[in-house]
Amino acid sequence: MSRNPAPFAAFEWMIAWRFLRARRAEGGVSVMTWISLIGITLAVFALIATLAVRSGFRSELVDTILGANAHITVYQLPIANEAGQLDRKIYDYQDMADRLRALASVSRAAPLVKGQVMASFGGKNTGVQVFGLSPKDLNTLPRIAAPENFQGTIEDFDRGIAIGSGVARLLNARLGDSVKLISPDGVKTAFGTSPRVKSYPITYIFTAGRYDIDKTRLYMPFSEAQAYFNTEGAADEIEVMVTNPEQIEALIPDLLHAAGPRAQLWSWKEASGNFLRALQIEDNVMFIIMSILVLIAAMNIISGLVMLVKNKGRDIGILRTMGLSEGAIMRIFFICGAGTGLIGTGFGVILGCLFAIYIDTIFSLVNYLAGGGVWDPSIRGLYTIPAELYLSDVLSAIGLSLGLSFFITLFPARRAARLNPVEALRYE
Repeated sequence: MSRNPAPFAAFEWMIAWRFLRARRAEGGVSVMTWISLIGITLAVFALIATLAVRSGFRSELVDTILGANAHITVYQLPIANEAGQLDRKIYDYQDMADRLRALASVSRAAPLVKGQVMASFGGKNTGVQVFGLSPKDLNTLPRIAAPENFQGTIEDFDRGIAIGSGVARLLNARLGDSVKLISPDGVKTAFGTSPRVKSYPITYIFTAGRYDIDKTRLYMPFSEAQAYFNTEGAADEIEVMVTNPEQIEALIPDLLHAAGPRAQLWSWKEASGNFLRALQIEDNVMFIIMSILVLIAAMNIISGLVMLVKNKGRDIGILRTMGLSEGAIMRIFFICGAGTGLIGTGFGVILGCLFAIYIDTIFSLVNYLAGGGVWDPSIRGLYTIPAELYLSDVLSAIGLSLGLSFFITLFPARRAARLNPVEALRYE
């Protein structure tokens, strides 16, 4: 008594391989197989490369936001002073900072004096945003204290000012040069308000990694900023950094309680919320577009299998008369299509991962061949194309490609299994 062979037996793989490698004269469709294979490879490569660049963009942007800015900023509600003017300065800033630092979730709380002025040097002018911080607090900003590139030493910060590399470039200023800061809100006299003008030597030049930060940011010692902006004995806000900035919403009640009844909070997610939401929408749209590209590439498998079934009709009839079941025929052609998808996906994953790993080298080559200027940091905010390879992104690309390849293979394989052997051999 004979037994039915187990599914996906060795002879099924052998027949499928012979069908795939058959020459055109023998009724094979090796050309269509190669087209399907290359299509799947390129589609998976494009999907993984897109996911890697997408992840790199978000990671780099969030890192620069969190590395050079407060995770949450503490303000105070304005109250009327003796002159009847609204005043929101923080006069007990040191006590407030100590209360905030006492929270287990807070890693840094720094009083800050903030203002906008015009910087002038050598006949060149540019608007800058001044951040008044103590040298100790400035050292706790990762993107400023330990940037990608810098000139000078941050230990000399208390003897001058620190400026972004973009500010230095706009002013054509170097280390040791004295930059003139001009504020329109100066000393009030009988003849009106006179601008406040004072010069400071440049002791430190940093490149935080964000073009918009590097071209506008200027740091000044906290006490000097208090004197320059006439805020002696007060701070404008408290910069707070936490251990888990991604979960900042859960920390707000504790921060509000520690900051006091007049406190107002502004988190990094609120400050960059619109940008992050736009980036998320763009990520989703790009994933859908790339998924459609994978689907189109996978559809080539159907074309190849339909032609293979048509050209192999005689062989199918012979196999059926020899005793092969419909299930065996279906599995043979499923192996043909799924094997193409599996190999194409494998090559696509390899190319995509290599692209993400060596993106800097590839970008440099493209920029060289194009004569430079391919990437404009003033528009995109970042100096280079970032890419980060995550296992979840690779697995999602593999799952999408194999899922589509296996699913669409079922239809032509089922058609081959239902082919009537009598009809297939009638004219042979």
